[in-house]
Amino acid sequence: MRGLLRAISACVLYAILGAEAGPTDWPRFRGPNGTGISDAKSIPATWTGQDYHWKVTLPGAGHSSPVVWGNRLFVTCGDAKTATRMLLCLDAATGKTLWQRDFPGKPYRQHGDNAYASASPAADADGVVVSLSTPDAVALAAFDNEGKDAWRRALGPWVGNHGTGVSPIIEGDLVILANEQEDPKLIPSMYGPNPTTPAGKSSVVALDRRTGEIRWQTDRTTKIAPYSTPCIAQSPDGRPELVLSSMAHGLSALDLATGKPAWEFGNVFKDRCVGSPVIAAPAAADGLPLAIASYGAGTAGALMVAVRAGSPAKGIEPTLAWQLKGPVPLVPTPVVKGGRIFLWFDNGTVACHNVETGEQVWRDKVPGAFYGSPVWVDGRLYCIAKNGDVFVVAAGDRFELLARVPLGEPSFATPAVANGVMYLRTRTQLFALGGKKP
Repeated sequence: MRGLLRAISACVLYAILGAEAGPTDWPRFRGPNGTGISDAKSIPATWTGQDYHWKVTLPGAGHSSPVVWGNRLFVTCGDAKTATRMLLCLDAATGKTLWQRDFPGKPYRQHGDNAYASASPAADADGVVVSLSTPDAVALAAFDNEGKDAWRRALGPWVGNHGTGVSPIIEGDLVILANEQEDPKLIPSMYGPNPTTPAGKSSVVALDRRTGEIRWQTDRTTKIAPYSTPCIAQSPDGRPELVLSSMAHGLSALDLATGKPAWEFGNVFKDRCVGSPVIAAPAAADGLPLAIASYGAGTAGALMVAVRAGSPAKGIEPTLAWQLKGPVPLVPTPVVKGGRIFLWFDNGTVACHNVETGEQVWRDKVPGAFYGSPVWVDGRLYCIAKNGDVFVVAAGDRFELLARVPLGEPSFATPAVANGVMYLRTRTQLFALGGKKP
């Protein structure tokens, strides 16, 4: 009975933390706790260009995803020639620009598919936090809802062949950034056989949301830089834990309040983690959640693993629940919903598996290549292809392609859903769809 009560309590806490997205805000990359889930009922399954509430052209290009808090939408873009970055605050109902902040820069080397605005902002009631990182400095900046400076914090140089792009998150009174960097000696194909660039200094950092002061900083081993964004899981004894994925530490968790290591399932990822970890609420009486992530290189993932979290308080080590050998998704992050995990592959394969066992339910394919991640809305998956086509697939017991709608421009971004409206971002444009027209 105690075990059952603990499991029920854990599930309730997951809901409080945002494991199921609410109908209002979309505060970070992939929404509440990075789940990619919205309970909106006002997004159409298919549409035409006449159905958008508004469409705006941004003053620059980028791959970041929009975030929304209340009536404010925040999005970043950049100038490919000058490396100037821009943070925009829009009226979420009308698309009108409320304010814009520009940050001059200087061009630097990055992956051909990266951009100067790849990291998504994070928002809360007090405003927005954005990454302004460059090879010279890993940097975060906070602004209030009127665009005024709250604080800025530099955290030392960045080493990573693909450039910067990790998104910050806000959890309560903390701003979290996974600052895991690269050791050039591990990638001779990129840095040459005798690289002179030293390994970057890796850490996970928690800043005070109000002041930007460092609350804790946990050193990490440096291997190949990940681009995944962490999420929150709940331990059986009620403590929130920060879950991360990387080559250096596999799937691991830090105590959110202190940054101290909670558990680690290492030596499982042999290359870069790009898609973000996701959490499945515990189904077993022990109250231990599943953490799921993948790694890979090039255009496909090599391995996806589901790890049953450990519990230091109980002396329980993390264990492998199931694994899927490649190809698996590399860049797109999966969605966990209703006992299923929905996978959207970089090459357009879409699959549904039992989240507890890994057993495949169905598998099919849509045309196109994908960097954006799917979101779940009203029993459907929405995902934007690299060419800008939005695919809508039924998230049920069998594959069903419901719609394919072109946006007219390439997109590497993930949709955002807030206040019953879906926001779709391409390189230089932003669209609002669904809900009631203002």
